[in-house]
Amino acid sequence: MITFDTLQENTNIQELIKTTFDADLPLSGDWGYSKDRASIINALPQGMPMLQLKHMITTIRAHLEMNITQEEYNRYGAINANEIAREENQSNGLIYAKVTYEVTAIKEDLFKQFIKEYKEGYEKEGFDLNEHFKRRKEATLTREVVHYFEVSQIK
Repeated sequence: MITFDTLQENTNIQELIKTTFDADLPLSGDWGYSKDRASIINALPQGMPMLQLKHMITTIRAHLEMNITQEEYNRYGAINANEIAREENQSNGLIYAKVTYEVTAIKEDLFKQFIKEYKEGYEKEGFDLNEHFKRRKEATLTREVVHYFEVSQIK
């Protein structure tokens, strides 16, 4: 089983996200690996629903874990997160959301090969689209991750 290191504790994830992804998100706290390291959502950006913001933060964390902090030979691309479960509870007067995601990805170099193969072969005689997507699915890594959010300020 492939595992990825948790991101180091960060005193200003808002600034890291701004400089790395050019996204200004009203966050504090940490990367959400536990209640003690929850990502604190201080406000909702204009017009952004809570579920979308949580998904975005989790996707950013996955890109950092699986791509940006990895050596080139071990980077993953085509990273997607899909929510599979959520629960909310209170602790010490704070409201926490525990969200479980299924994160899928393909080794970056392999994904580039699949994209090239698809672009060169699509609608050409002899290109087996079903076989292509079968191999892509077989090459896909699937992992289950939990992300804790502290949402007291926006409830």
